[in-house]
Amino acid sequence: MTTVVDVIKGKCPNCNKADIFETKGNIFLFRMPKMNERCEKCNFKFEKETGFFFGAMFVSYALAVAEMIASLIIFWVLIDLSPLIVFLIIALVAFISSTFNFRVSRSIWIYLFY
Repeated sequence: MTTVVDVIKGKCPNCNKADIFETKGNIFLFRMPKMNERCEKCNFKFEKETGFFFGAMFVSYALAVAEMIASLIIFWVLIDLSPLIVFLIIALVAFISSTFNFRVSRSIWIYLFY
């Protein structure tokens, strides 16, 4: 369970103390999260090789799809809103959660190959 919490918080997989990301980013200010190259505490290198985080795009895609399906079920099936309103809500959820998905998908990818 602590591994899941460390992935969501973006902690180093080696020492679990320092942060993987320097900044969290802000989608409303059009700022993506900035990632540290190495851990500040244990000097663990996060990007193993060039293009290492290419696979994190697939993890991010899976997270976004899960969020969209959950939104669809909540707002269309349970609350019974119109399809246009549901589409707009899903688009808003995807936009707002994009920086979170970026951080978590890279954290998951690092932890998979640690």
